[in-house]
Amino acid sequence: MRSFGKNIPAYFLIVLAVSCVIIWYAVFYFALHRDFAITFFDVGQGDSIWIETAEGHQILVDGGPGDRVLAKLGREMPFWDRSIDGIISTHPDQDHIAGLLPVLEKYDVGFVLWTGVKGTNAEYREWMRLIEDGRVRNLTARRGARLGLGRAVTLEILAPFADLRGASVSKTNNTSVVAMLRHGRTSALLTGDIERAMEYRLVFEDGAGLDADILKVGHHGSKTSSSAEFLAAVSPEVAVIQVGRRNRYGHPTAEVLDRLSSIGAATLRTDTDSDVRFVSDGVHWQRR
Repeated sequence: MRSFGKNIPAYFLIVLAVSCVIIWYAVFYFALHRDFAITFFDVGQGDSIWIETAEGHQILVDGGPGDRVLAKLGREMPFWDRSIDGIISTHPDQDHIAGLLPVLEKYDVGFVLWTGVKGTNAEYREWMRLIEDGRVRNLTARRGARLGLGRAVTLEILAPFADLRGASVSKTNNTSVVAMLRHGRTSALLTGDIERAMEYRLVFEDGAGLDADILKVGHHGSKTSSSAEFLAAVSPEVAVIQVGRRNRYGHPTAEVLDRLSSIGAATLRTDTDSDVRFVSDGVHWQRR
């Protein structure tokens, strides 16, 4: 026993060295095996989308109605990673912004990108408290802004069309950030909760520029969104609906599902398919 006691420091150093090797192996393994991916989280009746590039850039678009997003991030990110490059809040409705609050509290976030439109709920007031403490860079989303996310990856803001900082509106859905994500020749259109009026404006302003492989269906498949004209302009191969199981709104509606079917889009839903993840090589998307 005496000789074992004398060797405790040596055993400790061996264990420490092995632990360091394992940790650094994991670091390099994750760095070398990272794909460009977009994941539509199943967070119930709300939106939350995770974007990660092959170079390690990480963007979270919305957070859903509660803290389920934390468990999702815990599975997507290695245990040592406690920072996120940026958060995009499409609009301040509770089912989009609430989950961003615990993320801001638990992670080091480089920037927030949002419209600046005023909300009326408690979650919005907490959002303002968290982003005004000076720790996070505060950026305003407006049409024409473009984020470069490393090699061959861009996120272009298509809406809102005006500077909405400090604006009060009766309905925030049509103030949503709309963004086109491109990686090489692949694309995904993220729509927040926009309704027909904003869809028509985007079709008028952008036309063929709306064409995308993947469409995040607006407003959880509500009948107020996904007009025939808009879907024809986007012509997605895949439509993803972020929606809660047995939700009280009846989302997604049968008419939206019929319109998606009529344009030949394969429809995936987080209430039945759980998390929906795609990876891109810059030419094709593949579901994983």
